Amino acid sequence: MTSTTETIVRRSTVLLAALALPVVLADPAAAAVPEFWSDPDPVPVLEALLILAGIPILLAVLIAAAVYVPPLARGESVAPGAPALENQWFGGPRGGATELESGQQAEDTGGASGRW
Repeated sequence: MTSTTETIVRRSTVLLAALALPVVLADPAAAAVPEFWSDPDPVPVLEALLILAGIPILLAVLIAAAVYVPPLARGESVAPGAPALENQWFGGPRGGATELESGQQAEDTGGASGRW
């Protein structure tokens, strides 16, 4: 059985190692820029924010609109937790089999007709 002191020392060692490792590994990143590289102009903060935050936000808004606008245009509910639609006929008339073309018999609306 380990004592409380040993547990605290072990956890502290792991924590310090985890915090020191990125600092030790980042040391080569502090090297000077080679002399033959170009020195680009600094990028304005507003331009960087527009590119790094504005484009992803715009894409998220466009995707959300592509998902939510069509059901809202049809008058459907997009609220979370809504009951599941039963007997949904994809690509068929909105009223189901009761919405038939004029002159069509009700018995002609089935798929395989089920005759033996």
